[in-house]
Amino acid sequence: MDTTIQLRAEGKEAKEAVEEGLERVHQLDSLASAQNPDSDISRINAAAGQSYVQVDPSVYEMIAIAKEYSEKTQGAWDISVGIITKLWDIGNDDQHVPSDEEIASALTHVNYKDILLEPGTHSVMLAKEGMCLDLGGIAKGFAVDEVRKIYEAHHIQSGLINMGASSMYAVGRTGKDKPWKIGIRHPRNDSPDTYLGIVSIENQALGTSGDYERYFIQDGIRYHHIFDPRTGRPARSGVMSDSVVIDGKVDHAGMLSDMFTTIIFVLGPEKGMEFLKNLDGVEGEITAEDGTVYMTEGFKDHFSDLNEDFHLVK
Repeated sequence: MDTTIQLRAEGKEAKEAVEEGLERVHQLDSLASAQNPDSDISRINAAAGQSYVQVDPSVYEMIAIAKEYSEKTQGAWDISVGIITKLWDIGNDDQHVPSDEEIASALTHVNYKDILLEPGTHSVMLAKEGMCLDLGGIAKGFAVDEVRKIYEAHHIQSGLINMGASSMYAVGRTGKDKPWKIGIRHPRNDSPDTYLGIVSIENQALGTSGDYERYFIQDGIRYHHIFDPRTGRPARSGVMSDSVVIDGKVDHAGMLSDMFTTIIFVLGPEKGMEFLKNLDGVEGEITAEDGTVYMTEGFKDHFSDLNEDFHLVK
């Protein structure tokens, strides 16, 4: 998952819930990580252009839903962007700006339409050799949902499932019977005590994406890890960060919160707000590069303490 995991739970079976939850997260990581040569994702990538690979139902479900939203967003979201992720290698020692020719060549291997699915056998094939899946924008959210199921099985009424602040779920209210208050990171200030603002949630998923998580600056330009699959480059949409809150009654709330924040980041403020307003049970905010903050009306009910570095569009 490439993140720090924090699981909190209160109740008679809290210890069991947390231990089983961590075990499930590790299991999903071993199945979905492209860095693990034995994972289902690595096996799919290795067989690209050659054959179908039967995978764990959880991995199949992630891929199938991801492809569905690729179609809905006309390619603004695409998990076949793995070859682009490898090319830039942002966050690692070899991070660099590729040449235009390298990017153009890699883009010929990015196309969600070439992700072929066989539902009956939970099998997946990439149509072209050299294609590469990357579940980095969906796996943490899926894990949140899986841990939430475990919490429900152990009758946890109060808890917090936190996959590195980018994907989390608040179970019920805190032990003091108050909503969980989550600080949204200031996109341009690394101080742990400085936030964009505070979001209050209960029985809801919270997802956040930002250009500050993994990036490097070269010649005054910030190159971050959120790629636009249509250009093969870090998204230049005018967004610094964005967050969504999704009602726990929505199927796959955690996974969708993870995925939607990436989609919105790529779409930009105007199209991102349009995307948000067409979703049931979903509220969100977008922080633009000029410091303007856009929010759905429902998100305003959850939000407080906007940092003075930003201004909210009324």
